[in-house]
Amino acid sequence: MASVGSHESRQLSELRAALEREQRVSRALREVGSALGEMRDLDDLLELILGKLSKLVQADRATLYLLDEANGELVSRIIVGQQVRSIRIKVGHGIAGVVAQTGVPIRVSDAYQDDRFERSWDALTGYRTKSMLAAPLKNHRGQTIGVIQVLNKTAGEEFTAADEEMMTVLSTQAAVAIDNSRLLISLIQKNRQLLETKEQLERKLRDMQLLFELERSTARAETVEDLARATLSLVAGACEASGAVLQLAEEDTGDLVQYVYDLGAGDELTRMGVKAREGILSAVMRESGIVNLREASRDPRRSQRVESLYPFPTDSVLALRLEGDGDVLGAIGLFGKRGGRSFGEEDGDLLLLVNANVSTAVRLFRASAERERSERLTAIGRLLSQVIHDFKTPMTVISGYVQLMQDAEDSDRRAQFAEEILQQFDVLSSMQREVLEFASGERRLFVRRVYLRKFFADIRKQLDQELEGRPIELEMDVDTKVVARFDEVRLARAIHNLARNAMEAMADAGGRLTLRAGLEDEELVVRISDTGSGVPPEIEGRLFQSFVTAGKKGGTGLGLAIVKKIVEEHGGHVEVESSGEGATFTLRLPHAGPASGRPPEGPPSDHAGPISVEVPESKNVT
Repeated sequence: MASVGSHESRQLSELRAALEREQRVSRALREVGSALGEMRDLDDLLELILGKLSKLVQADRATLYLLDEANGELVSRIIVGQQVRSIRIKVGHGIAGVVAQTGVPIRVSDAYQDDRFERSWDALTGYRTKSMLAAPLKNHRGQTIGVIQVLNKTAGEEFTAADEEMMTVLSTQAAVAIDNSRLLISLIQKNRQLLETKEQLERKLRDMQLLFELERSTARAETVEDLARATLSLVAGACEASGAVLQLAEEDTGDLVQYVYDLGAGDELTRMGVKAREGILSAVMRESGIVNLREASRDPRRSQRVESLYPFPTDSVLALRLEGDGDVLGAIGLFGKRGGRSFGEEDGDLLLLVNANVSTAVRLFRASAERERSERLTAIGRLLSQVIHDFKTPMTVISGYVQLMQDAEDSDRRAQFAEEILQQFDVLSSMQREVLEFASGERRLFVRRVYLRKFFADIRKQLDQELEGRPIELEMDVDTKVVARFDEVRLARAIHNLARNAMEAMADAGGRLTLRAGLEDEELVVRISDTGSGVPPEIEGRLFQSFVTAGKKGGTGLGLAIVKKIVEEHGGHVEVESSGEGATFTLRLPHAGPASGRPPEGPPSDHAGPISVEVPESKNVT
């Protein structure tokens, strides 16, 4: 009976021990399960699992190896006291490596008697491994993703099948935790990448919008002030600066000028001059790269005179020099990041983008201004050339009559010459008036009724003076009964230009200059012919363009362009016929005068004053 009671007592103790073990396992599983739902840090979770496992199987140490498939290694997570340490083991080497390779648990009662055990870690740490239990970590697809290993049973016994069973259960939990953590980490990384990509796209979109606005604003800028205002307002607003400054070196003098923009003062822009090497921006012009100052008040480059004049805070500064075609154009700076903050990397990137556009805009603006100055100088040069060209005829006539006056003894004859000279001075005054009208943008014809008899008689007197001493015969065929309406001064200039060209075409060889005038189909037709060599073929298609000449000495290339302009202002046109035996220029003008602003009936030109007629600008005039 005693033996039976003893047997039952032993069974009861075993059942209690098994129950206690199952309760410990169940409690550990609940704690691990709860941690799976609450803990987000994989290291903390694995430390919890290893700690629970060590207590359940009564192990001195617990080690977790995760499989690094890329390198074919096991990476350890080992608990030593309160520290987590790591080692690396090749798959297939050591007890853990064999478990990772085979996927089968291994129990060892004496590690030093097992050839698979590697003693290097014991030698390194001074630890003495006795009994071991290693089990694979398998995920839900049955793939081995690591190994759990416990060392040295604290009770001095070897690890049992029950320990192996508990370890297998907890290894499954560990595998679930690892897979979930990896999945979570992957999702977090992807979300972070998506957020970063989204932020980058939004930033690039803002940059593109800023550059578009900057391009549009600078394109509309008509002055350097407009350019500075557009640039500084956009970049200061985008970087949340209190103010911005554009410093430029004057192209002609090299003097430094600053355009100061206060973001809090509406659209106000202040212009101020600075000395070389004075202020932060002057220093920036001598440096490459972005200058970012967080405490600018302590910077030795700061100038008390310059920066203290700015109407905004200057505690933080972000600046960059402007460069173009190897030259330093100036510098651009942002001052006083709002909220007391410092300018960041994104602000610097944006300033780099703006800097490139501003540098290009400044160079284009200067090139445009230089081109405009060049065009103005060219226009002035053309105007002076035209004036000098037109002055030849009256000056030649005046010179001739002055010479005649020297030889004339008859007072009446001298008075006649004086009258002719005064008449040429009237022509010069008319030319002066026309230059002033041209400079002020006016275009006027002084149209009146003109007798062809008197008009061409005066033309003949002037031509006779120019032909004196030349082997050229002047022939005139004019319908003296005709009275037409035109600006006699301008038409006389056109006829003189054509006659002078004809004389130069015949040169020393001589020939005949013929001038005919009369009515044809309600048109006043004037023809000037010569017996020269004709129009050179190389300029025949460009004959009436400005500055086109056949290379004659002293020629300006304006004579025929002026003729065309005068005739078209009268509403007429010019025709030319040329051959090796000479050239004929035909001027056709409306007999009744220009169609716009036809003058009223009045006395002929030797009795009536001029009648002003507005003439619209002709698109064909050169």
